[in-house]
Amino acid sequence: MDIFTLILLIFVVLLVVAFLSASIKIVKEYERAVIFRLGRLKGVKGPGIFFIIPFVDSLVKVDLRVVTVDVPRQEIITRDNVTVNVDAVVYYRVVDPEKAITKVANYPYTITLLGQTVLRDVIGQVELDDLLSKRDEINKRIQAIIDETTMPWGIKVVGVTLKSVELPEGMKRAMAKQAEAERWRRARIIEAEGEKQASKILAEAAEEYEKHTVAIRLRELQTLTEIAKERALIVVTETSRPQLSALPTSLGVVKYLSKEEKESSS
Repeated sequence: MDIFTLILLIFVVLLVVAFLSASIKIVKEYERAVIFRLGRLKGVKGPGIFFIIPFVDSLVKVDLRVVTVDVPRQEIITRDNVTVNVDAVVYYRVVDPEKAITKVANYPYTITLLGQTVLRDVIGQVELDDLLSKRDEINKRIQAIIDETTMPWGIKVVGVTLKSVELPEGMKRAMAKQAEAERWRRARIIEAEGEKQASKILAEAAEEYEKHTVAIRLRELQTLTEIAKERALIVVTETSRPQLSALPTSLGVVKYLSKEEKESSS
């Protein structure tokens, strides 16, 4: 074998290797390859190994996993004319690789801009109280609008979440004052309800004492017992109560002596 034949053989081998390497393609389980032959859509291949014709076929890989898009913070005026800063996250996945490549150009960027637009439209139609208390409903509303737009592109929006809602400082102070006033209102109502219930119970007790005059004397003795538990010198004087004919005496004066009075009395 002369040198010319050897060189030709090596050239042919290299050409075959290059052709095979350009023909054999592999895509992962979560990927699909959209094939174009001379510019015309050929179909979708994958997952696994497949062959294409070099210089004739071209392919575009599409990821089928859920993709997260961070919608930048938007300054939005709500329906009740309150300026808020809102940002969100959009979760989507490709369900039809052919449409995702042929129906829209650069779909990740398109979904980001679409999320910004829909976010501004929806937040602008709700009031601040609804924005703070009904986030789940707003998330579903934004998701439905985006999903309706992207389904013809072969893209399914699986979720939308409002990350944060920032209020102006003046609005924060006003809401704090409102919350404090509401707490004071509830506290006063509870206190008034307690006084009302206590007055009813005291009225019933007064009626019982009026029926049973001895009971008031027993109550006074119980009070003396409770006072006697304190470490203080107590002087108790008795005075007559004409309205309690059954009781000759009752508690009249309870006096707590100071330290000097204790020493002088001793």
